[in-house]
Amino acid sequence: MARITSVESLRRVLPMPRETTKLKLLDALDEQAKDYIKASPFLLLATTDANGRVEVSPKGDVPGFVQIEDDRTVLLPDRSGNNLAFGLENIIATGQVGVIFMRPGTGETLRLNGKAELYDDADLLTRLGTPDRPAVLAIRIHIERCYFHCARSIFRANLWKPETWPERQKVSFGKILAGRTGDATAAADVDARVESSYTTRLWKNE
Repeated sequence: MARITSVESLRRVLPMPRETTKLKLLDALDEQAKDYIKASPFLLLATTDANGRVEVSPKGDVPGFVQIEDDRTVLLPDRSGNNLAFGLENIIATGQVGVIFMRPGTGETLRLNGKAELYDDADLLTRLGTPDRPAVLAIRIHIERCYFHCARSIFRANLWKPETWPERQKVSFGKILAGRTGDATAAADVDARVESSYTTRLWKNE
């Protein structure tokens, strides 16, 4: 198999898209996109650092957690997490972001890309949070391109068909840390703390 290293080689395998396909590429949200965002409880946020390294971070909340400021601007909260902040540091470094919104039961996904900014403005954080679900930071995205992606990947994966789902995989963060530190006795404590972050500490770090 030959490695493909040029756009010309790529286009010998994949033909150029139809003109009608390119017509779906917009530079602002239309009404369908706005309705989708308002009903979406989950998104994937991709960022890139100054060296081109990409991070993708999941963001989930109740539908409507992403606010539409205008046709070309959306605002989303950053809530408590692990504080690694790779994506947030990338936003400071380059501002380049890509987003995929997902809506349970709907095959089509909504894709945005553009430039992002971080804010800790008190008024914005109040708009994006509640006493029970505080926003630590606000991420404002200025949209440069948006479009709906067709549902074939979702259908191929049977993503919204519970009868096809495998048994849930239990991920042990304690096991990972024990392997790095050699302290096997701490694994259970780590896993218990992670489990409580899914229940009693879902919206905050303590």
